[in-house]
Amino acid sequence: MTNLEVIQELYRTFREKDYDAFLRICTPDLEWIQNEGFPRGATRRGAKAVIEGVFKAFNNDWESWSFNIEQYLDAGETIIVIGSYAGCHRLSGKSFSSPAAHVYDICNGKVCRFRQFTDTKVIWDAIN
Repeated sequence: MTNLEVIQELYRTFREKDYDAFLRICTPDLEWIQNEGFPRGATRRGAKAVIEGVFKAFNNDWESWSFNIEQYLDAGETIIVIGSYAGCHRLSGKSFSSPAAHVYDICNGKVCRFRQFTDTKVIWDAIN
């Protein structure tokens, strides 16, 4: 798999909640850095921590949540994904949309680091 294909597979694992595949394409010491101020945002270490602290938690908080990909930028060992978040908060019923960028580092064919960049205010506005 090329580095770009690894990231495309990563997004498939998100959509399908294929956590076993997510574990296979990430390094054991994966560093997952969410935007400061992002709901439940933190720096997590390890793919299992990301599954529990990000994906399963978001499934509980949001009626719907998606990252709509607009463009992939292949920079070799780094893949940048430009897109936008959209969602509807489960308790408030409010929706939002926010442009975002994801930056992935690939180490020996596996995802070893994720960095997120987005405007968190519109997300918090949907929560409150």
